[in-house]
Amino acid sequence: MNKKWLSAAAKLAAATVLASVLAACSAGGGGGTNTASGSGASNCTNTIPKKNLPVVTMWGWYPNMQLVVDNFNKQNGEVQVCWTNVGQGSDEYDKFQTAISAGTGAPDVIMIEMDRIPTFQIQNALVDIKKYGFDAVKADYSEGAWKDVSVGDAVYGVPVDGGPMAMIYRKDIFEKYDITPPKTWAEYEQAAQKIKDAGGPAFGDFAANVSALTMALQIQKGAAPFTYDPAQQSSVGVKLNDQGSKDVLDYWGRLAKNGLVGTQDQFTPEYISGVINGKYATYISAAWAPGYLTGAGVGKGEDTGKFAVAPLPQWDADHPVQVNWGGSAFSVTSQAKNPELAAKVAYGLYADKESLTDGWTNQIIFPLNLKALNDPEFVNLKVAFFDGQQANKEVYVPAANAYKGVTYSPFGQYYFDAMTKQVSALIEGSVTGAQAADRLQEDVAKYAKEQGFTVQ
Repeated sequence: MNKKWLSAAAKLAAATVLASVLAACSAGGGGGTNTASGSGASNCTNTIPKKNLPVVTMWGWYPNMQLVVDNFNKQNGEVQVCWTNVGQGSDEYDKFQTAISAGTGAPDVIMIEMDRIPTFQIQNALVDIKKYGFDAVKADYSEGAWKDVSVGDAVYGVPVDGGPMAMIYRKDIFEKYDITPPKTWAEYEQAAQKIKDAGGPAFGDFAANVSALTMALQIQKGAAPFTYDPAQQSSVGVKLNDQGSKDVLDYWGRLAKNGLVGTQDQFTPEYISGVINGKYATYISAAWAPGYLTGAGVGKGEDTGKFAVAPLPQWDADHPVQVNWGGSAFSVTSQAKNPELAAKVAYGLYADKESLTDGWTNQIIFPLNLKALNDPEFVNLKVAFFDGQQANKEVYVPAANAYKGVTYSPFGQYYFDAMTKQVSALIEGSVTGAQAADRLQEDVAKYAKEQGFTVQ
């Protein structure tokens, strides 16, 4: 998995995106130059083999996108894809925002992280694709996957990859200190204390720069941070200081204060070095993590064969809740002159067996298409990073199947940045977890009101 995906890492200037956001709700999208008629297709990264067919332009950043596009074009007799990589994460979003503001210049199809969909939907920048073939592919994805790309009853993207969460751990450290994978967060804390008392490394890490992870852990405890329905586009529910959210912040704040976990920012050279050198016994992350870690050099040197994965610890082992971190989709933009043809591309990209298989065998994506997710070859795969463990079968596939989805807000990046600020204060010890949650609620609710929303 590439770094983009890390929602907390991709930076989109919230003020730019949400300037006069409610006014933008009533503005219609203009027809772009990159249309399904074929104009604007001269700058393709790929070669279009069937030049007599209409062309749909698309932006996307997956490492194997060239293969995916070539597979689609080779197999499709109705439309061809002109693909351009304009950058990943914030680089792409900035360009898309510029095109939205100008009313021209957007592609027909765009790859977007799921948590960003409401931000662009509220500006009328995306098309509801439910009427363009949704019923034919609905059964190819889980209910939770569709919820993540929906706003209200409308569908604004085709799920591609996701991040069902789990606990990666160092087998050598667990064996040395006689630790078994904790099934609950209470057991996690107990194991952390046992290792600390024995003079061992930090049991995990509580970082300020992974707000999407913190949000997911709060949702696992019962939080529902946002409610939003475009049918009532001037109203948004903001509930960031419920008891579950406070409990999670208090829990991790206590672990950090007691020296049971580190507080290093993640996705930094220092953090990766710590993972490689056994500074952390566990890594709470998502199904894309093995690919990310492998690409960062983890599991290739002296730490080869030392990692395993277990289900995410639960608050109540008898009533498990599975959560997700990360995920992307293909969306149709409102500047597409032929949205039906563009939707055909969005539905068809990364949906053929060759593309899906290449994605998961090379650890580029964790697929959400059930044709891959239920493929015995995928389910029974012995994952090299986990020393041959059948991680999909034992951990990731059950977690993905049990995931119910979440409602994102139209100002997700502001929320993530505000969360980072409060978690930093919690780590520093200037606030408690409960106080951090109250301050976060006040901050984000105030921001929402400034943008013209009525906060519920």
